[in-house]
Amino acid sequence: MRARNRRPSPKNPTLVRVLAAGTALAAAGVLTATFVSGGGKGTADASTSLNQYVPIERVAAGVVNPRPGRDASRGRFTVDCGTNGNGKFSPDNPVAQPGIRNGAEHVHDFVGNKAITAFSSDADLDASGTTCRNGDKSSYFWPVVRIDPAVRADGATVRQALSGTSGAVVCPAVRDRLPAVPDTARAAVEQQLAGMDQLEAAADRRILAVKGVNADLNNEVLRKLGADRASALAGIGDAVRRAGGAWPSAMVSMADCDISYDGVHAALHTSSTKAGPVANPQVRCPGVRDKLPGVPRQALAEVDRSLAELDRQISEANERLVATRGQGGAAFVDNAILGPLKAKRTAVLDRIAIAIGRNAPRPEGLGKLATCTLDGQQGNGQQGGKPSASPSAAALPDPQGPNLELPNNTGGIVRPAAVLIEYRGNAVSKVVPMPKFLRELTGDAKPTSRGPANARATWTCSGFADRLSDKYPICPAGSQVQRVQDFPGCWDGKNTDSANHRAHVAFADRKTGACPAGFVAIPQLRITLSYQISREVQKKGQYALDSFPEENHNPFSDHNDFVNVNSAQTMQRIATCINKGKDCR
Repeated sequence: MRARNRRPSPKNPTLVRVLAAGTALAAAGVLTATFVSGGGKGTADASTSLNQYVPIERVAAGVVNPRPGRDASRGRFTVDCGTNGNGKFSPDNPVAQPGIRNGAEHVHDFVGNKAITAFSSDADLDASGTTCRNGDKSSYFWPVVRIDPAVRADGATVRQALSGTSGAVVCPAVRDRLPAVPDTARAAVEQQLAGMDQLEAAADRRILAVKGVNADLNNEVLRKLGADRASALAGIGDAVRRAGGAWPSAMVSMADCDISYDGVHAALHTSSTKAGPVANPQVRCPGVRDKLPGVPRQALAEVDRSLAELDRQISEANERLVATRGQGGAAFVDNAILGPLKAKRTAVLDRIAIAIGRNAPRPEGLGKLATCTLDGQQGNGQQGGKPSASPSAAALPDPQGPNLELPNNTGGIVRPAAVLIEYRGNAVSKVVPMPKFLRELTGDAKPTSRGPANARATWTCSGFADRLSDKYPICPAGSQVQRVQDFPGCWDGKNTDSANHRAHVAFADRKTGACPAGFVAIPQLRITLSYQISREVQKKGQYALDSFPEENHNPFSDHNDFVNVNSAQTMQRIATCINKGKDCR
């Protein structure tokens, strides 16, 4: 359900030498800050034109720093994970849309974890390499910034395209993420899965019946669908556990669905499309979980271990693809990555068949699932979100060409000149360590189609730490464009994720810095991205975020995602440093 790409724009000459980052936004004392929008955007608007760019001097100062109390945690722990120098770019959205290929419909910069994709398990993340100097395997990722003189679309044109486009419901494919299902629970699980399919189809019909964006309807449909899917997942978990199987707590992340407006791509860009080579391909392998019969109780543990091993093999292959990009061409990939992967998968699939066959009929044909391909090749069967039947949706390609372009997300990617990753304290209390594999979001990628309640102003310039805007800043000479992205600093003390990916964490009170009742303070993550963009490009409105189609590069759609894969020892060291008021690395 995706549209073709625009012609890649010429390489922009304004990508200049990377300069050192300004660090004016690092607060040494009070460690919880709330930023108040200075751009004045009361509602979301899917238009990005010159009126979405504002001189930073015109943005009112609005930073609120709660006064630290007697028990405040005043320290700071800084992590250096680089600026995506290894070129890990992807349109996957592993936190907000796990299990959905190209779920972001725009490209993200990734630093930290080298293996993460939308399909990565916690074990995959833990086994990955990292770009962080202290061994932190966490994943930090945000939408890229591009420079493209042609990317500014007329807001009226985009609104017109949206008004004639129906959205489509897209949900993670639960079948592709199931653990081994006990044979005595198979019928109950299939019944729940069929019910989930019906729920999704009914929700999709409601959205398809409406032309244009209706945020209230979208939220109503998605809230009910998410709650119903969470209930169904709980029912599946109960059935699996009663029959002796394991039910990972991470399955809660499969409840949330989204609305896609891919049809906007076709409406705006059909006449100027041009295919190109797929950039940054990922390994795609046939799903295995949905092909297995019910598993005898005696084989459950072994089959689960084997399924986890298959996941890790794909993650290792994807990590190697990034590390060896450009080496030897297709023959190298076939011989050094896909060939060995097939051999490893064959061995594991055979072990699964043997384990089941000891106490039940041995499943036939699993060996056919051993062969994997890359994006853009025929026959890839990798699991992903189930496409909708939306008549206004067409096929969106993978990012293409040297600039990893997608429809309406075109131009040269500007890597940050610096990425400052800080874990910070709380103005009221000491912090407790984050749990491993905690997932967090900040901002909202879809303030137009979901409403602006979760959106956050992030834009500023170096030297202007007292203000943030929900518009793109025009900075004075010598000042860098910056994005300051604060994550929730409070945790419910129990869950590493939630059905909507937000309810298990919370922001501290903007005036007092206190966590809500029932939440505890954790090291609060702030990521500051600094860009060296020429003032001429800024004044002409030629730099912008990648975004979902309905946002049309809306600066208020800025967001950032995080998965904590610090070891327990490192996270304890981070919390101790912050609680003692030190500045550590």
